[in-house]
Amino acid sequence: MHIKSPKEIQIMRSGGKKLHSIRERLLQEINPGVVPLAIDELTKKLISVAGGSPSFMTVGDYKWATCISTNDGVVHGVPTDEPFQEGDVVGLDVGLLYQGFHTDTSWTKIVQSSQLEVDSKTKNFVKTGEKALKKAISQAKFGNRIGHISCAIQDTIESAGFSVVASLVGHGVGKRLHESPQVPGLLTKPLKKTPELEIGMVLAIEVIYCLGKPELVYKNDDHWSLVTADGSLSGLFEQTVQISENGPIILT
Repeated sequence: MHIKSPKEIQIMRSGGKKLHSIRERLLQEINPGVVPLAIDELTKKLISVAGGSPSFMTVGDYKWATCISTNDGVVHGVPTDEPFQEGDVVGLDVGLLYQGFHTDTSWTKIVQSSQLEVDSKTKNFVKTGEKALKKAISQAKFGNRIGHISCAIQDTIESAGFSVVASLVGHGVGKRLHESPQVPGLLTKPLKKTPELEIGMVLAIEVIYCLGKPELVYKNDDHWSLVTADGSLSGLFEQTVQISENGPIILT
């Protein structure tokens, strides 16, 4: 586990602020008729202007700045040239490498024009993920454990009748995009046996969940895009969060 120094935290705060702005701009651009590849190209330009580089392009042979997962897409969706449609549920995931440190964030959006009335079930599904992330972040404080974060996610998602994806987890983040400790969305062991949260830790807290069953399959032969095995909707929310003396601080 890499405990960050005040200087390193300051760099990550700067990078996180830039990434927040990038994410918000991209979400505005995800509209009917727009293709994911265009969003990815815009991401590369915005990251370059911000003085950074795409975190995801440091992972294996991944060639894109974003992961864009639509409807039954869960994570690691490779951007395509298939346009977004009215009513699509789109998960946008993006990372920024800035002055040697990564920050990581994702958000889910319902694609709609002013004429589209989104059904209440889909609205509730997306809002539940956002609510779960907010509750999880509130538990990211000194004196708690990773398990407190996991419980907040699990309780919120399951009480709404949805499923947490057990095979995917949040993570520490810093000099490497994926660091220890893992941050599951489920309590997989006794809470007291999960890692303690320490001042100076920075976590990418992720809520990865499904409307139906949580089993996943690869969508095609790109070896990246994961979708729900039953074809149900999936959602994704993530923030990079600092553990501080004064409670959790959202960097992204």
